[in-house]
Amino acid sequence: MNDFILYFKMGLFHVLDLNAYDHILFLIVLAVVYQFKQWKKVLWLITLFTIGHSITLALSAYNILKVRADLVEFLIPLTIFITGLMNVLTARKASVGKDNQNLFFALFFGLIHGLGFSNYFKMMIGKSESKLMPLLEFALGVEAAQVIIVLLILLVGGVVQSVFGVNRRDWILVVSSIVIGFAIQMMLNRVFW
Repeated sequence: MNDFILYFKMGLFHVLDLNAYDHILFLIVLAVVYQFKQWKKVLWLITLFTIGHSITLALSAYNILKVRADLVEFLIPLTIFITGLMNVLTARKASVGKDNQNLFFALFFGLIHGLGFSNYFKMMIGKSESKLMPLLEFALGVEAAQVIIVLLILLVGGVVQSVFGVNRRDWILVVSSIVIGFAIQMMLNRVFW
């Protein structure tokens, strides 16, 4: 049980760490196009992200996959930028109720984000024979943290739109544009060539 709590907390704080805010930024642009009543769809999105994240962690933990860390560190903000840009380009469609599902982004970009944490995860589990249970426990922590963040995003979006009268399209455009700005700065700081 102590191991479960250890790895669960590591997964939880991996996402909730404000110093490693790239994960939070990705969740913001992934969820901003949804309304609170669409929470089931958003739950699917973050679960697909966790699955992608876990696949690359597992491939790395079992020494099947090795990718240059500097390349991955650049690709992470690129995924944030692309998701935000897609939100900006489809904000009108999302604001009239045609869902921007982002399912592909969630799974594929989860793979990339998992690579960003893979070296640390390998050090964390060491030469342990059992890598599967720590990976699952860590993934549950990641999923729990993502649920917390996404629910906050949906709640804030609901309040801003209903209480302050901001229309959905403008909410999507403003939030996505702010996140794009952060992503561009992160990419510039992480140029690997």
